[in-house]
Amino acid sequence: MTQDTTGFIHRFEPGPDTARPLLLLHGTGGDENDLLPLGRMVAPEAALLAPRGGVSENGMPRFFLRLAEGVFDEADLRRRTGDLAAFVAASRARYGLGPPLALGFSNGANIAASLLMLRPETLTGAVLIRPMVPFAEPPAADLAGRPVLILSGAMDPIVPVENARRLAQQLSASGARVEHRILPAGHGLSQADVSQALAWLRSLPGPEAA
Repeated sequence: MTQDTTGFIHRFEPGPDTARPLLLLHGTGGDENDLLPLGRMVAPEAALLAPRGGVSENGMPRFFLRLAEGVFDEADLRRRTGDLAAFVAASRARYGLGPPLALGFSNGANIAASLLMLRPETLTGAVLIRPMVPFAEPPAADLAGRPVLILSGAMDPIVPVENARRLAQQLSASGARVEHRILPAGHGLSQADVSQALAWLRSLPGPEAA
């Protein structure tokens, strides 16, 4: 666990592939350790960068404030998206990394979607597990060719599939290459998420070809 000039408590796990590391973004109540096993399963060679969200909601770490379940504090989301982009830039310089691909779950997937919309230069793409639309009015972004995988749960009680479909449409309208898959799952992570993310990441061209 490290915290210094990067501004976030985080974990960094080296890997042979530093050209396209994974930025692991946990869900509400998680921390910098939560997604490391998932990251290693879906990208065995990748360097892993895992920050802890800087907001506490009743003692549970999150990446930004919300007003109620499914209702985001958009001003806070914008500010903390900038903070996360600065963390990524500082970590790239510190650890010698290329631009990362985000792997986010729930709250982490939502701030990853916000990164794509507000700071598209930060990420090469993203795997968004159980995300929802982050902004009432989507910001204009140039995501030309950025690969994005959205994994929704057909029985998710928190994020309606239609909301995730709207996010997929917004990212596609900005030029991203979006694949939206609806799995027979609820809100939690499932084995299907692991296998889908693994196969999708393996199908991507290398960073030099992107």
